[in-house]
Amino acid sequence: MGFLLSKSMDQNFRKQQEFMLHNARLQMERQILMQNQMRERQMAMQIAWSREFLKYYGTFFGLVTLGLTVGAIKKKRLALCAPVVPLSFVLAYQMDMAYGTLVYRMKGEAESIMDSEHDRLDIPHGVPTFESIEKARRAKSSLSSLFEK
Repeated sequence: MGFLLSKSMDQNFRKQQEFMLHNARLQMERQILMQNQMRERQMAMQIAWSREFLKYYGTFFGLVTLGLTVGAIKKKRLALCAPVVPLSFVLAYQMDMAYGTLVYRMKGEAESIMDSEHDRLDIPHGVPTFESIEKARRAKSSLSSLFEK
């Protein structure tokens, strides 16, 4: 009788372990999907911001270029057009960010850094551990208890 009860409990224990593993796996998949969706939304907002900024900067650039060109022609001084050169670099960068391939090139460079220069990504003092976080928490809680007295 005890053997059958023990065998049944052992089977239930295994089923419970499988169920817990399955739930943990589902939770992890959901967490990864949620984080990826948040990353995609942030990237979309960044690109949308770049496109919106480009509208305003493009208008500014057009007006400045027109004004400087008219001034250079009227005063017959070509040097008045000099500010157009650096402003055009900024415009080209913003156009590349908003509608070009800058994001893809940045992604490729980031992947290259992760593959070949991974040591640059290390955090000072390494990845936080449970013990280091608890030590900091205890130190803070003992300090706050000192200040309350």
